[in-house]
Amino acid sequence: MRIRLLTFLLFLGIGVGSEARQRPVSVIIVAGQSNADGRVASSLPPTIMKRGYQHCWWSYGSDTVSGGGTFERYWPRVEKQEQKGKWGFDAIVYFEIDWHIRRDFYVIKETLGGTAIDTTCVSNNKMYWSASEEYLSRTAAADKGGKSLLKAFTENIGACIDNELSKKPEGYQIKAFIWHQGESDRTAAGRYYDNLKAVVEYVRNYLVEKTGDESYRRLPFICGTFAADSRQRSQGVVDAMERLEREDKNFHVVDASDLTLQEDKIHFDANGARKLGKRVYRKLRRVAGRIR
Repeated sequence: MRIRLLTFLLFLGIGVGSEARQRPVSVIIVAGQSNADGRVASSLPPTIMKRGYQHCWWSYGSDTVSGGGTFERYWPRVEKQEQKGKWGFDAIVYFEIDWHIRRDFYVIKETLGGTAIDTTCVSNNKMYWSASEEYLSRTAAADKGGKSLLKAFTENIGACIDNELSKKPEGYQIKAFIWHQGESDRTAAGRYYDNLKAVVEYVRNYLVEKTGDESYRRLPFICGTFAADSRQRSQGVVDAMERLEREDKNFHVVDASDLTLQEDKIHFDANGARKLGKRVYRKLRRVAGRIR
C-alpha cells in the first residue's frame, strides 16, 4: 500500500511538472517615447537591487540600434549615451512579473525619446511611429537606415519569433502591448485618436499575419496617461485614449494624472515611475489572462 501511495504521488509530481513545462512562455511587447524608454536616474527600489531580475529576457531597440531578433538577460538601461543606467516604469512591471511567476518570460521593446506618431509634429531624429500606408511605403525601419520606428518594432518582433520564440518546445504567447507616448503629438492632438488607433491595428494585424493566430486581433493594449502638471500633457491626447478605451474592450488606459515628476516637468520621478509600473502590472494581470 505504501509503495502504491508513493508511486501515485510521484506520478502526480511528474504530471504537474510536465504541465508547467508545456505552458507557453509569456511575451510582453513595449513601445513609446521617453517615459517608456526610461529617464529615472536615481537608484532602483531596494527590493529590485537586492533580488534583481532572475527570469526576464529582453530584445531592445532604439533609434538606429536594433533589437536584432535576439534576447539578453534584462537589466534596466537606455541606449543613448547620456541616459545610460536610467530606468522607467516598465522596470517595475518586469520585476513584478519576475517575482510572481518565477519562470522565464520575454520582453520586446522599441522606444525613443521625443518621438511622435503624426508626421506634422517634431520628432526626434525625424523618426515616427506613423502607421500611414503612404509613410510606410516610402521609408524603411529606423534600424535599417529609414525613419519608421513602427517598422523597426514589428520587424524585431518578427525576428524574435523566427529566431527564438518559435523554437520554444512549449510555445509562446504574446500577452499584451504596453505603450507610453503622446507628449510629442500634443500639437496634433486632434488627430491622435486616428493615429493611435492605426498604430494599434497595425501591430495587431502584423501579429495575426506573422503567426496565423487570429486571437491577436484582440491583443490587450495598455497605455498610461500623463501627470497633471506635465508641461507636455495634452487633454486632447488623453481624450483620444479614453475614447479608444470606450470603443475597444481590449484597449485599456492607466491614469497617471496624480503622479510626481522630475524637475523638468516631463518625466516621472522614481516614485511616479514606481507607482505607474505597479498600476500597469495590476492592469496587465486583469486584462491579459494569467501571466505564468
